[in-house]
Amino acid sequence: MAKAEATVQELVGMIERGEIRLPEMQRRYVWRSTRVRDLLDSLYRGYPSGAILLWETDTKVPERNFSVQQQQSPYSTNKLLLDGQQRLTSLSSVIRGEPIQVRYRKRPIDILFNLEHPEELSIVTEVEEDKDSASDANQADASEDEIFKRIEQMTFVVATKKLEKSPHWVSVTKVFKSSSNTEFLKKAGVTDFDDPRYNKYDKRLKALRDIAEYKYRMDILERSLSYEEVTEIFVRVNSLGAKLRGSDLAMAQITAKWRDSLKDFEAFQNECTKKGFDFEIGTYIRALVAFATGQSRFLTVNTLSLDKLQQGWKDAVSGVEYALNYLKSNLNIDSSVLLSSPYFLITLAIYGAKHDYHLTSEQEDKLRQWLLVANAKGRYSRGSSESMLDQDLGAIRKGNDIDGMLDNLKRQFGRLSIEPDDLAGRTQRSGLFKTMFMVFREDGAKDWHTRLAISFDNSGAQHKLQFHHIFPKAYLDKRFEPKQVNDISNLAFITGGTNRKISAKDPAIYFEEIIKKHGKEILEKQCVPIENKFLSIDSYTQFLDTRRNIISNRLNEYIFNT
Repeated sequence: MAKAEATVQELVGMIERGEIRLPEMQRRYVWRSTRVRDLLDSLYRGYPSGAILLWETDTKVPERNFSVQQQQSPYSTNKLLLDGQQRLTSLSSVIRGEPIQVRYRKRPIDILFNLEHPEELSIVTEVEEDKDSASDANQADASEDEIFKRIEQMTFVVATKKLEKSPHWVSVTKVFKSSSNTEFLKKAGVTDFDDPRYNKYDKRLKALRDIAEYKYRMDILERSLSYEEVTEIFVRVNSLGAKLRGSDLAMAQITAKWRDSLKDFEAFQNECTKKGFDFEIGTYIRALVAFATGQSRFLTVNTLSLDKLQQGWKDAVSGVEYALNYLKSNLNIDSSVLLSSPYFLITLAIYGAKHDYHLTSEQEDKLRQWLLVANAKGRYSRGSSESMLDQDLGAIRKGNDIDGMLDNLKRQFGRLSIEPDDLAGRTQRSGLFKTMFMVFREDGAKDWHTRLAISFDNSGAQHKLQFHHIFPKAYLDKRFEPKQVNDISNLAFITGGTNRKISAKDPAIYFEEIIKKHGKEILEKQCVPIENKFLSIDSYTQFLDTRRNIISNRLNEYIFNT
């Protein structure tokens, strides 16, 4: 294995010219803007940033596109990037000012640099892999002053319109695209050399540009290696330290045996997204494995033959199509947002295929009940979700399928019914909140002013669906913990315009206005108790208890009596 070095600027240029390409085995670009921020912060400090792994080869192998624009490579020899895609794509986007392609849409990565950052740089790194950021929730609970003070201690931040206007915050991309500091010094109010800030800002802007001269160590694999060997190296490198998820590594092994299959996977993923189900490609890879092996884990995927993989994919596509149709037509679940886990897609696909897509009335009723309970209670969202999924796949395989799956639920949760205490302390991310929306929509719930039916499809910022704190956060002040304030029993579904109109009003006051104009039914459709005795701040916990009882009763009716 050869060793070499290249600066960030050189590597970005190689990507732009098409000299560095991505092999099909690579996953898509997945970094959030905060990860890009932290990378820039590390390079600015001169911290180590890992090595780059390349394979230089004359072999023609399937490729996938970078998430930034590339020219066609003029060379017959390819440099394929095996490790470093997220870092180099991010740096290429920021330095070149290129928008980045993320899941069928383009967006810029805008990072700002603080000319007034403290001399002793603050620690800002976020260890965050999930889509829903806990730090965002914490930030929401902080006051505006606290957030501003925290930001002013940082060196790099993800851009906001307010910060962009601040004189000492400058666009990282604009700095890289300019050879002069005049524009940024003027913006900061520095007009002559005698200004004590001149030298400090000038030095810091130079240090920022020096990121482009940071040298990455490159490990370059020999040309003599086969694509299969390189895939094995890719899997081993990315298994250490869990840089990639199991689905990413499994896809690398699958594409090594089944060349150009990625195009089929992504095309099907795109079809499902257009239907409202926006899942990671790993969900469909897991479905393939489940159909090919009878279980959901990726451990044996490297032992599957090409024929087995291709048949597994064909079966998985049919199964997933059935699952999507069942969700939309039988349960009115028309968006992945309403599922507490993508694994339900796999269970439904396997169940449908097991019965040749012909169910009896009893099977369909029990399957509906199982899905609604499992989704509401978070069957695949607690503990080892793969183990739970394999338990259900095992029940289907053994022939006691739906009864076995219901027994699995009872063992996990003790009962199938939903009790008021199940709702206590739950947030908007829970399956119970998703089920609340489904039930309220089924009951004909409407916005409290426009009378638009609650829906994900409303267009325009005024009419987009939001969840509203019935007792507004500001109204509750600091008498209650954030967990109590954000409890799902304090949330209702209304449009953005109505949410802003209500703002921080006393519920007793704005309820009276709504009832006078629309009648009490519009509130009762969302299980909201309207008696005055529940609407004072002193009765807030009583309001939550009462609404939990009403909601749980309605959810049980919906699941078990429909």
